[in-house]
Amino acid sequence: METVSASLMVAQAKERVENLTSVEVEAAIDGECLLVDIREPEEREARGAIPGSILAPRGLLEFWADPTSPAYRAEFDRARRVILYSTSGGRSALAADALQRLGYRRVAHLDGGFKAWIDAGHQVERGTGPETRTR
Repeated sequence: METVSASLMVAQAKERVENLTSVEVEAAIDGECLLVDIREPEEREARGAIPGSILAPRGLLEFWADPTSPAYRAEFDRARRVILYSTSGGRSALAADALQRLGYRRVAHLDGGFKAWIDAGHQVERGTGPETRTR
């Protein structure tokens, strides 16, 4: 088996998934879309989050998104549009690729991640915990 680097894995994943800009993500956020923050809870608490997003740490995502898993969470639905984000977009590209392999067809990620969201001047929510929503 050929050894590859993490950066190559991310680049290859980005070729297979839909890459959205922060403006495209902002326009896509609605009641039908599931916006998923795959960062760790500590990252979300320290830096804030995109309003309306739910937390699903990267290490748990596949288990929460797989309907055959005992850890499955109902907010994940293969028919629903799912947009993922991480700090800079690497983890979310890999995660979007993994969800596609689990049968999700309407999945994308925020290219550039939460950093791109902040750099573009979009709203950030802050709260006392990783599940806090202000909308």
